Amino acid sequence: MRLTASIMVGIAFWGLAGCSETQMRQTDAGEQMIVQANRVAEVTLVSAKTYENPFVEIELNAVVTQPDGNKLRVPMFWAGGNRWCLRYASSAVGIHTFRTECSDTTNAKLHGVDGKIRVTAYKGQNLLYRHGQIRVSKNGRHFEHADGKPFFWLGDTWWKNLCKRMTWEGFQELAADRKKKGFSVIQIVCGPYPDEGPFEPRWENEGGMPYKTRDFTVLNPEYFKYADRRLEHLINSEMVPAIVGAWGRSDCDAMKHVGVEGLKRHWHYLIARYGAYPVFWILAGELQNSSKWGVGPWGKVGRYVRSIDPYHHPITTHTGGGRRGNPGDDLIISYDMVGGSHDQDVAIGSALSNFTSAYSKVPAMPVLVGETVYEGHMQQGFQYVQRHIFWMYMLSGAAGHTYGAAGIWHASVEGDPGVASGAFGGRKVYDWTTWREGMNYPGAAMLGLGKRLLEKYEWWKFEPHPEWVEDGCFAAGIPGEVRFIYLPRRNIYNWSGPAVKNLDPSVSWHVYYFDPATGRKFDQGTVKASAKAGDKTAKPVDFKKNVPSPQDWVLVLERVKK
Repeated sequence: MRLTASIMVGIAFWGLAGCSETQMRQTDAGEQMIVQANRVAEVTLVSAKTYENPFVEIELNAVVTQPDGNKLRVPMFWAGGNRWCLRYASSAVGIHTFRTECSDTTNAKLHGVDGKIRVTAYKGQNLLYRHGQIRVSKNGRHFEHADGKPFFWLGDTWWKNLCKRMTWEGFQELAADRKKKGFSVIQIVCGPYPDEGPFEPRWENEGGMPYKTRDFTVLNPEYFKYADRRLEHLINSEMVPAIVGAWGRSDCDAMKHVGVEGLKRHWHYLIARYGAYPVFWILAGELQNSSKWGVGPWGKVGRYVRSIDPYHHPITTHTGGGRRGNPGDDLIISYDMVGGSHDQDVAIGSALSNFTSAYSKVPAMPVLVGETVYEGHMQQGFQYVQRHIFWMYMLSGAAGHTYGAAGIWHASVEGDPGVASGAFGGRKVYDWTTWREGMNYPGAAMLGLGKRLLEKYEWWKFEPHPEWVEDGCFAAGIPGEVRFIYLPRRNIYNWSGPAVKNLDPSVSWHVYYFDPATGRKFDQGTVKASAKAGDKTAKPVDFKKNVPSPQDWVLVLERVKK
């Protein structure tokens, strides 16, 4: 059947500075929708039949035929009452047709509905729309947009920021701060929270709980309306939500309360509602490492998520360790997220081995640390520690890094810290720091400085080169083109610089120190090539020069272009 005037249709638009605005209008038979590339077209169908519990009684999908003939099966979601929605986005300019398939084939308003969406070129400035959905690069080491532009993951941790303790005004304030500081990803839970049992009041947002029953059979669409506004605002701000579907630690194990089928329903809904947006998926937090290679009930949920996501968004599980890498492993992840340590001394020490182990596995995947010492968490892990772990991981091959701050991840407000863990016996508070106090910790801005420096170079081509320096430093870059050296903080009154070994003698290098705390640059002049034309015996060049002051430094050597 064709779209008729009784079917409501809308196209979701949002600008860089505002919330989403949805233009809803009636359409005449056969009228097509028009939407710009990579933005979300929303079609709302109104059922002619009323169901007692439509969330579990009905499954509705749209089979979309793209201009090149490729077909996508796109899940649709129940929006409350008798309304069902299709959200769809594509970078392919042209006519996209769809036909709905409903599990109740007798419902003529939901089953066999035909429509057209015309996708035109994107004309705005939002980088997420200009360059398209994010995917794993061909070499498997970093992320990139659909048009091939590299994507630098600098994440912040907002686990509980869909709850009502974080007001809408506060959410906008925090998003503006993080955008200004250079963050590109926000890790946020849309489902059961860490450190909380099922249906604790802290889980609510302005629309209530996401579900009304513990087995996730009765959904509350009002919760997701308020979640929509916040997740869309992140995208407006050019920050990609990394949506965490649940939590898996023993004291807050969603699997124990919901089960495989309930979590499949939950993920089906998340994909239908948010899959058309630029997003990352994180199956659940604090799972067993074995979930990454498909073991156990979480493996079943992960395989289901991958099978129904028409956009093939990058997916991982939040675990302490990395993938196993054994032949025949049924990997459910496409990027590897590992943990550091909440103990600052471990975080800047032995925790690196966890990352390097994951980085060495095949097949190659983007690897990054998704949770390590938060700044100010239990009054440690402050700014120097944040600089150290950022540069340590980035110069060891990471595809990006995720920061966290006390107060923010648990949406803490004065008088209600928003967290009381049962994992350590009783209900114990980690931090009384508020989110606004955490927002102003200086480490976040310092990581933004580091990201901006790396983005001046082809950072996605960097590879770790520990042989370029002595023990205690970290080095990466592109041989013959650029070298980055991180010198961690040492004892006071120590001005000795790092020794950079085996520089190509045929290359002249411009050298400068970068202060990772302030962004200041201290020029060190040029190391001139020692080799002459046709000279095959020139020895490699070494470089060592004192640091501007006793602290941690980033030393940059860049090829002098002729």
